[in-house]
Amino acid sequence: MNQVIGYIRIASSGPNNTFQREALSKEGCHQIFEDVISNKSAAKSQLELCLDALSSGDTLVIWRLDYLSKSLRDLVKLVAVLNAANINLKSLQEKVTISPDSRNSVMQIFSVLAEFEQNLVKEKAQAGLKAARARGRLGGRKSKLDQKDILEIRSLLKDPNLSVADIAKQFGVSRTTIYNRVGVVQPERENFES
Repeated sequence: MNQVIGYIRIASSGPNNTFQREALSKEGCHQIFEDVISNKSAAKSQLELCLDALSSGDTLVIWRLDYLSKSLRDLVKLVAVLNAANINLKSLQEKVTISPDSRNSVMQIFSVLAEFEQNLVKEKAQAGLKAARARGRLGGRKSKLDQKDILEIRSLLKDPNLSVADIAKQFGVSRTTIYNRVGVVQPERENFES
């Protein structure tokens, strides 16, 4: 017999879930799983337990799509899992029911939206980097060596009694940093005439 199972997600500091629980009960949910989002992570989330309880032909009822997933990409993956298991998905706020009949077209729309969201995020990041560069900011962390340190290291590298490892330790950086920032400097050798 096909079941109607509900899933609720609420923030620990947010409003209570009474209205969600009542709405899901009106939809015929006899079993409702509830995740309370906090900093603590449970061994197994209620969403995972909810998905385990569902079987082919069942319906998962949720309050809103964004309560089911943190991102559109994760939502697409979850809907694909439900699709593979022949489980219906009903979202009350969006008034959407994804059933086996409509699943392929909905999955295509979700996939396009996920790609769209990813492109928007990428564009915003690139625009932010471009704006930061225009203000004179560069990416990456600040260098441990300033120009004065580099000049001092160059002069120290000319001393044949000092190794690169010793100099790196003195400045609190790796040998690789010395080579990358200063390059290879040949130690000065005394000229012996025969």
